[in-house]
Amino acid sequence: MRILLVEPNARKAEETTRHMEKAGFTVDHVDTGHDGLGMLKSYNYDLAVMEIRLKDLDGFEVIRVSRAARVPTPVLVLSDECDAATKVRAFSTGADDYVTRPYESMELTARMQAVIRRSKGYSEPTLRAGPLELCLDSRAVSVQGHCVHLTGKEYMILELLLLRKGMVLTKDAFLNHLYGGMDEPEMKIIDVFICKLRKKLQVAGAGQLIATVWGQGYVLRDETPPLSSTPFNAPVTQVTAA
Repeated sequence: MRILLVEPNARKAEETTRHMEKAGFTVDHVDTGHDGLGMLKSYNYDLAVMEIRLKDLDGFEVIRVSRAARVPTPVLVLSDECDAATKVRAFSTGADDYVTRPYESMELTARMQAVIRRSKGYSEPTLRAGPLELCLDSRAVSVQGHCVHLTGKEYMILELLLLRKGMVLTKDAFLNHLYGGMDEPEMKIIDVFICKLRKKLQVAGAGQLIATVWGQGYVLRDETPPLSSTPFNAPVTQVTAA
C-alpha cells in the first residue's frame, strides 16, 4: 500500500518511514502542507499520515482543503499534540484517526491498516476472491489454504486488484501505485508483472481471476467468467492515476 507522509521534521520522518517500510508500506515523504496537498490531488494514495504542525499550512487546513476538493484519501494524524481539543478539531476537520507520539510501531501499523480497510469497505484484514485469500496485516497470499509466494511488486498489484475488486484498473494506475510517479519504467512492465502473477495464481489453483479489458486495463473478478464471455463485459468503472 502506498502512503503519503507529511512530516516537517527530518529525523521523525526518517524514523516513521523506516517503521512503515518494515511493515510493508511504500512511503512518499513531503515536509510542507502545500506539497502534501499537491501530492494528494495528483496521486491515489491509500492513506496520508500527517503532522498537524507544518511549516506553511497547518495539518487542519491541509485536511480541510483536501476534503473540500473531494480527495478520498483517508488521513491519520501523527503528532506530538496530545490535548483533547486538538484531537477533536482534527476529527471535526475530517481526519480518520489520530495517533500521538511517542507511539508503538505495531500499534501505528495496526491503526493504519484499520483505517485503510474501513476506507475500502472491509471490516477484517483478509481480502477474498474465489479460492484466493490475501491478508493485509501479514501480507500472506494463499489459495485453498496453500501459500503462494509473490515478489513485492506482484503482491502490490494483487493487493490493488483486490482492494478495487470489480473495477477496471488502467496501467497508469498500476504504475502510480508501484512507483508513485518516481523513476517509472515503461508501461509494458505492467503486462509482464500481470503475466507472472496470473501464472502463479493459476498454478496454485485460483483459476482466471484477473481479466484483461482490451484498451483499458485489468480487472479482478470473484469467479472465472464463462468461456463465451468477452473482455468487454467488464464493469465500466475505471480507476486512473491522476
